Amino acid sequence: MAKVYLTGAGPGDIELMTVKAARIVKEADIIIYDRLANPKILDMAKENCELIYVGKQNGKHSVPQNEINEMIYQAALKHETVVRLKGGDPFVFGRGGEEAIYLYQRDIKFEIIPGITSAISVPAYAGIPVTHRGVTTSFRVVTGHESADKKISQIEWQSFLNNETLVFLMGFHNIELITTNLMKYGKSKDYPCAVISKGSTPDQKVVVSTLENIVEDSKGIPTPAIIVVGEVVKLREQLKWTY
Repeated sequence: MAKVYLTGAGPGDIELMTVKAARIVKEADIIIYDRLANPKILDMAKENCELIYVGKQNGKHSVPQNEINEMIYQAALKHETVVRLKGGDPFVFGRGGEEAIYLYQRDIKFEIIPGITSAISVPAYAGIPVTHRGVTTSFRVVTGHESADKKISQIEWQSFLNNETLVFLMGFHNIELITTNLMKYGKSKDYPCAVISKGSTPDQKVVVSTLENIVEDSKGIPTPAIIVVGEVVKLREQLKWTY
């Protein structure tokens, strides 16, 4: 019987891909993959595996999500092992839940293969822990790019007043809005933050600054990039270990 594997590829470094994800990629009859999945992963696929790219970049979708859902479903009608390969983790702003529900409603078996999310791993590769004893006891992962059809934002800016670490994914193109809102609702203009570009890859770049200056300091940095806000950013000076 056909089965779809909604598979997390990890943050970029191919060695951070899980053993299970690597195994199922090697067994796949078809791989439907995103832009953020390391393209070298496709080299693991067997010779006759079909490869379909459905990448998205800065709101420009090569294939709309509803068409991706149908594409996965149609692939399951034709192939025994279908891999939907996603950067990071399928359930961390990866729309894996939507794809799984679409399959569930059509009686297609699926399995979730979690991936190492960039929300934790990319800061770690930059020498920034998302939690640290005596500094912060919690962290929050926030979308930096809400759906354009939302009439009201679901981001509760006023709730970010404590010292937990904030990690904004897919937010670099909205960095001015993000930093302005954080200062508007009480964060100091000197509050530490960082932008990490192409995290966990040889092309990684890290900009450390303050809420007031990060927009200017990070201009021109390539995407994908994540934003980290919190006192833990100051630990990079001691914990930086790569790139």
